[in-house]
Amino acid sequence: MSLRIATLNLEQDHKCWERRRELIAAQLADLRPDILALNEVSFPSQTGRWLQQAAAKRLGANYALLQQPKVGDASRVEGEGLLTRYPVIETSSLDYRSHNCVALVARFEIEGLVLDVYVTHLINVRVEEAVREYQVGQLLEWVQSRNDADCSVVCGDFNAAPDWPSIRLMATVFAATQSQPTAFTPLQEPGGKPTHPEWQRLDRCFDFIWVSKSIRVKASGLCFNQPAPDNPMLWPSDHVGVWADLELASDC
Repeated sequence: MSLRIATLNLEQDHKCWERRRELIAAQLADLRPDILALNEVSFPSQTGRWLQQAAAKRLGANYALLQQPKVGDASRVEGEGLLTRYPVIETSSLDYRSHNCVALVARFEIEGLVLDVYVTHLINVRVEEAVREYQVGQLLEWVQSRNDADCSVVCGDFNAAPDWPSIRLMATVFAATQSQPTAFTPLQEPGGKPTHPEWQRLDRCFDFIWVSKSIRVKASGLCFNQPAPDNPMLWPSDHVGVWADLELASDC
């Protein structure tokens, strides 16, 4: 069976969120994913709930919303999220015990197949790569502990490029659907400087959809990658999203 999945880092509610969210909603209407993974969901501003409600109002699409706060001081601020058209049969979470980072998993049964979809956001690039490699190791151990699923997909912002050790470790178990640059777009606060002015725009692949190696990727690409028609400095997020059309089979 086939499904469309996408992932996007929302950049919390920063950098003109009320204008950015309109771009996200409009491009969501074009994409119409079955499952949308979200990083940096803002809890004070309820950004995940806003997108859920916008999808219902503008697309006529009823998505369930799952959210997993980060741990420690970040728990009241942000976390991981998942919007899904499929009913969820189980959820769980992983505390990496590393820089407040977590992972969320949702289990689905679709046409007799059990699918686990993971959402995570690894620590940012200002922290040494060894920490992300450790977090990937913890994630893969957790996935292995849930190996009764027929298929598994991992989505999110890994804050690492394809040739970095953490991504090479991920690739020993999963296959990435794409390697195109997904960060960073030139967001700015009103009257402020662009996001990450020290880096070139759109120069890194940090955001991934990873699939069990026997899942067939029918098509994939970038999404949430169009600026506002009247403002080239206003984008849906400071990250570009990733989408993939997947074909699931019982031997995933």
